[in-house]
Amino acid sequence: MSGAGKKVADVAFKASRTIDWEGMAKVLVTDEARREFSNLRRAFDEVNTQLQTKFSQEPEPIDWDFYRKGIGAGIVDMYKEAYDSIEIPKYVDNVTPEYKPKFDALLVELKEAEQTSLKESERLEKEIIDVQEISKKLSTMTADEYFEKHPELKKKFDDEIRNDYWGY
Repeated sequence: MSGAGKKVADVAFKASRTIDWEGMAKVLVTDEARREFSNLRRAFDEVNTQLQTKFSQEPEPIDWDFYRKGIGAGIVDMYKEAYDSIEIPKYVDNVTPEYKPKFDALLVELKEAEQTSLKESERLEKEIIDVQEISKKLSTMTADEYFEKHPELKKKFDDEIRNDYWGY
């Protein structure tokens, strides 16, 4: 198998394992969308199967003796010589080594950003719960109850009153 063909087949196989077909199918609303999605999945599977079967095998060797009997030795030997002289260059991947460190660094950065985002999401969810709780109780809440939840505000107001600062 050629290097490029094998690489394509490997990438297609890995892609088929990482696609969440069921998750995407759950999002679809209309019957037409489900039909189109089904056609897409079927086409993907057919192409993937073709890539796995066609490109994962070495080509069958040419039976030169069979052609010598039917066509003649002189012309077949000429074609065999021309066929053998063809050199198919092997694929040399110069791109992956160059970008792999950058990609790995981006993955590390992504993980850090994900952790930061999760922490911020937790903080915001707690804040939302607090705001919802306060908004429910706001009409019947006393200042003491509010200051009990926010002691830093009580301290700030007490300091302003103690220092005779009334905001003007």
